Amino acid sequence: MSTSAFLEPVEGRGRTLKLPRGRSLHLGCAPGDLPCIMGIVNVNQDSFFEGSRRPDPAGAIEAALDMVRQGALIIDFGAESTRPGSTEIGVEEELARLLPAVEGFRAVSDAVISVDTRHPEVAEAALRAGADIVNDIEALARPGMAEIAARAQAAVVLMHMQGTPQTMQRAPSYADCLGEVCAFLEDAAQRALDAGIAPEAIILDPGIGFGKLNEHNLALLRGIGRLKGLGYPVLVGVSRKRLIGELTGRDVPERLAGSLGAALAAWRNGADILRVHDVAPTIDALRVFREVAQ
Repeated sequence: MSTSAFLEPVEGRGRTLKLPRGRSLHLGCAPGDLPCIMGIVNVNQDSFFEGSRRPDPAGAIEAALDMVRQGALIIDFGAESTRPGSTEIGVEEELARLLPAVEGFRAVSDAVISVDTRHPEVAEAALRAGADIVNDIEALARPGMAEIAARAQAAVVLMHMQGTPQTMQRAPSYADCLGEVCAFLEDAAQRALDAGIAPEAIILDPGIGFGKLNEHNLALLRGIGRLKGLGYPVLVGVSRKRLIGELTGRDVPERLAGSLGAALAAWRNGADILRVHDVAPTIDALRVFREVAQ
């Protein structure tokens, strides 16, 4: 895709994301509009990037406020690590970690709150505490999750994953990765619609690094336009992941530059939302690229 084509509106870009309590979030539609930035705050000690770990609620809230000051429109709080090889934690432990951060942040900010959880009980409690989006790596597969989101009029992120976090990187295999992920997400979106979730509240995530090898991840990043053909905004989360390390030979703390390159490519290919650890550097890179590429 040429830079001139990149600066034209991408099909499917430009919509209003419906949120609870009568709120909404605009995803840009003018040529060259920046993507929406979702900042990652991990309320745990286990996430793969040490710099994102904020296990105490006060630290998590301050990190989230700083990301908003830097330009993040969504804060994604997660209390359970889902890195490759991780094991599932209990609902009570997840609630004890997550709720104080969500409640405390909502008390001081009106920014959009996403909760990264696959447990219906956690999603329900977080939505009551003021969250707006359920970011579910299992794409509403667990009984009750879709209905909980529908009752709260929450937005949902539906992600593709092959296997589970504990097993997903052992031997990922696809005949046609992009086609299979598109089919999975189309089915997941229909499941959301059947439960009563509004089409304007659905976001799709191809799940970079979740049961994929490099070749699969690259095919998905190159194929964002096909994902957008399903009719929903696309979220991409590739920040500091193994793909960046394998392409650059760098360890997690040294993957910022590679992550910025991936963010620019994802935006060029049509991503509406970028889930990142490094908000200010990502926005700086996007702004410069937009101006230079005009």
